[in-house]
Amino acid sequence: MPVDRYAPKKEEDTMTWELALVLALLAAAIAMFAIGRPRMDVVAVLMIVALPLTGILTIDQTLAGFADPNVVLIAALFVVGEGLSRTGVTYRIGDWLARTAGSSEVRLLVLLMLSVAMLGAVMSSTGVVAIFIPIVLSVASRTGMSPRQLMMPLSFAGLISGTLTLIATAPNLVVDAELTRSGSDGFGFFTFTPFGLVILVLGIAYMLVARRLLGGGGAHGGRGRRRTFRTLLSDYEVDSRTHRYRVRARSPLEGVTLADAELGDPDTHSILAMERTRLWRTTVRMTADQTPIARGDILIVEAEVAPDDLGRLGLEEIDLRGDFFDSYARQVGIAELTVTPDSDVLGKQVRELRFRATHGLSILGMRHAGRNVAAYPGERLRAGDTILVAGAWTAIQRLQDARHDFVLLDLPAEVDEVAPAANQAPFALLSLAVMIVLMVTGWVPNVVAALIACLLMGLFRCIDMTSAYRAIHWPTLLLIVGMLPFAEALQVTGGVDLAVDGLLAAVGGAGPYVILAGLFLLTAVIGLFVSNTATAVLMAPIAIAIAQQLGLSPYPFAMIIALAASSAFMTPVSSPVNTLVLEPGRYSFGDFAKVGVPFTLIVLVVSVLLVPVLLPF
Repeated sequence: MPVDRYAPKKEEDTMTWELALVLALLAAAIAMFAIGRPRMDVVAVLMIVALPLTGILTIDQTLAGFADPNVVLIAALFVVGEGLSRTGVTYRIGDWLARTAGSSEVRLLVLLMLSVAMLGAVMSSTGVVAIFIPIVLSVASRTGMSPRQLMMPLSFAGLISGTLTLIATAPNLVVDAELTRSGSDGFGFFTFTPFGLVILVLGIAYMLVARRLLGGGGAHGGRGRRRTFRTLLSDYEVDSRTHRYRVRARSPLEGVTLADAELGDPDTHSILAMERTRLWRTTVRMTADQTPIARGDILIVEAEVAPDDLGRLGLEEIDLRGDFFDSYARQVGIAELTVTPDSDVLGKQVRELRFRATHGLSILGMRHAGRNVAAYPGERLRAGDTILVAGAWTAIQRLQDARHDFVLLDLPAEVDEVAPAANQAPFALLSLAVMIVLMVTGWVPNVVAALIACLLMGLFRCIDMTSAYRAIHWPTLLLIVGMLPFAEALQVTGGVDLAVDGLLAAVGGAGPYVILAGLFLLTAVIGLFVSNTATAVLMAPIAIAIAQQLGLSPYPFAMIIALAASSAFMTPVSSPVNTLVLEPGRYSFGDFAKVGVPFTLIVLVVSVLLVPVLLPF
């Protein structure tokens, strides 16, 4: 009998030691995250190794994160985002943001957060943030704004989007399902919207102030100092010499290839490129192209065609937009070359270089001793002269190998935004639309919808396999996989139950407002270590049970859990959304704490006061 009497106590002690061990490992991981040593993905690997050695979790349980649908979903969304980047879609959105915001950083931040929140209301917030990261980096480089001041507003908007509709995030659906199981009607599609809109407005206002806490700098901070497409064209006075002409019906140029077309003296009337629009697609052809000219094509010429020749050639002049060259920057490249002292081309005239035939590039201008040479085709080359060339970015990259005669100087900043599959942009948008429809309707799981979008991107040549593998940010995935086992370990050892019991003991006899605050706070704290979906699974039945015990409506209690689960603002590992922006924003663990903790408290206060008003007890 004494053995039976002490057996339960021994089991309880074992559980206590296991819980203490899990908490110690968790504290060690958080400490390493906080000091930034070693790298976060290395810390994740350390935890993957340590947890099975404790005997608390099996190898299968520890490595289950590699098969987690959310991990596969994030990887697939990286590929979708890369497809949008390679086709120029993300940069066009960035162009719209930068153009609409102008020089106003305030307007840029507001538009960014609104765009992300609205899109995240109908699709995965993780996916939206993954798609917007290259957009934000592009806009930051063009506006001179530090990515550090934009990446965290991006992640906050992604999290807030989860509070806008029922389907915006998994915890909402978990809470809704628990309401139904308890015998109540579920939430409506837009039941969350009033709360989400208030939090979104507060989030935008808060980030306009809190972004100053993040400072400037970052990996991309110096990129704005590079010469741009526009400045190079201006330096060589190309923009002042360029004209656009549309080919009319029955023009003698119809059927003539671009490479053979002549509009006058080839030294002065050089065709730089041809613009062709068919249906909704606009493509740009270079002068070395063998494509025949057709009616409606637009020729970009480096000189003004004489009025008499316009009628003879069947051309009509059209306006040259101020942003014309910028709109071509991702399909047509330009670069500056300098002639080397031992070059074989020294003393030759520029026209003798036959750049178009040899390299597939057009010469746009020449500078000698820092000044432009007007009649450059007949000018003889000297060491140190610089030449501006234009053509396909691939041709410019190939020219880097010809170091004997020329040295390719620093490429313009736009080279970082090259869209190698720009002509496939409509198909990239179609793939994205298919994914969103599948996610909104729920016809297939989100991860399957994302994988279908990846396959469509490949089918339509928006992305190739090499680019797809390169697009996936493996350290981010490894960090998520390494932290997922802690959710299982805390549940197995009773850590979550212990925390919940403490809440009930502390506020069980208080008023409903205090209980709502306690539920929100506990949900947010658990969400620091456990995924917000798992947190909602644990907390939703407890919240509804408390409401039933008090004889109150379950809706405000269920809503507070859903709102708290989306308030994962406090650490970079609280949510995959935060983890995604950690590296591009060059944030530390402390950056999230000093910005996220105050906003979490703001959301707590607003939620506790607003929820009972719209969903009475």
